[in-house]
Amino acid sequence: MTRRPCPAGEPAGHGASACIHDELRTAVQQLLNGIFIGSIYALFAIGFTLVFGILDRLNLAHPAVFAASAFVGIELVERGGLSLWAALPIVFVFGAVLGLLIERLAFRPLKGRADAHFAGLISSIALAGMVIALLQWRYGPDTRRFPAGSFPDTRYEVAGAQVTLVQVVILGVSLALMVGLTYMVTRSRLGRGMRAVAENPTAARVLGVNVDRITAVTFAISSALGAVAGVLFAINVNTAQLGMGSAIELKGLAVIIVGGMGSLPGALIGGLVLGLAEVFAVQYIGSSWRDVIAFGLLFVILLLRPQGLLGARKVREV
Repeated sequence: MTRRPCPAGEPAGHGASACIHDELRTAVQQLLNGIFIGSIYALFAIGFTLVFGILDRLNLAHPAVFAASAFVGIELVERGGLSLWAALPIVFVFGAVLGLLIERLAFRPLKGRADAHFAGLISSIALAGMVIALLQWRYGPDTRRFPAGSFPDTRYEVAGAQVTLVQVVILGVSLALMVGLTYMVTRSRLGRGMRAVAENPTAARVLGVNVDRITAVTFAISSALGAVAGVLFAINVNTAQLGMGSAIELKGLAVIIVGGMGSLPGALIGGLVLGLAEVFAVQYIGSSWRDVIAFGLLFVILLLRPQGLLGARKVREV
């Protein structure tokens, strides 16, 4: 939809006031839309950055988990007769199981190799291709959607803008998972083990930390977050496609780089920045400029702060 600008030279009065009110309402609407879509980007990116920040591995099977979980969520609602509230926890567990399989099949057999980082990246791409092929075998190439009426079409008014119940749920679930993950990493015993492995896996093993267990749990949590992000994205656009994970993969990588590699709060902020940049670009410039403006803004941020918004500058010792 193209924005209708206020007429130039509009005289002061009721017409001008109404025009300004419409502009403010439109800006608030796009601000809210950017926050909602940005929260999905952030949830997806946090799954990415969790594995990279703790294990120094880039799991490129993450987008396949994103897509597969969206299809499974639709299947649970459509054929299983479950409500969305009942389907989300099942999808969370499904994603965690996929994460364990990815770690076991694509990464653990290669951990002793000198090129384990690169080899794991390639093997995760191969595993992602297998997952997408299985999805196509099971569901075909067609687009899938949630059944009509599977979620109430309730709307609320916030500062003159319209907010749907779906958007509120997306934001609430995303924030709850991100806050829970942050608490777990910073306060729990498992989180202390994750931080120890991230700092020095060899020293952590000497201190009695079960590095293999920490690695598996990290992959499980990462994929579980990506799975929920996939369902929330499919709910938001009411569409699930085989390539939906690949479409968001580049944005997830951009988010974690801009937020700061390995920074969970940085991934959250980066996701919101990307979401806001996209919706305001569509509203005020045009849909064809969405990615140009969004990635251009992220490029400028990296020029000004190469380590990312919340990343720590690394000191190289000689």
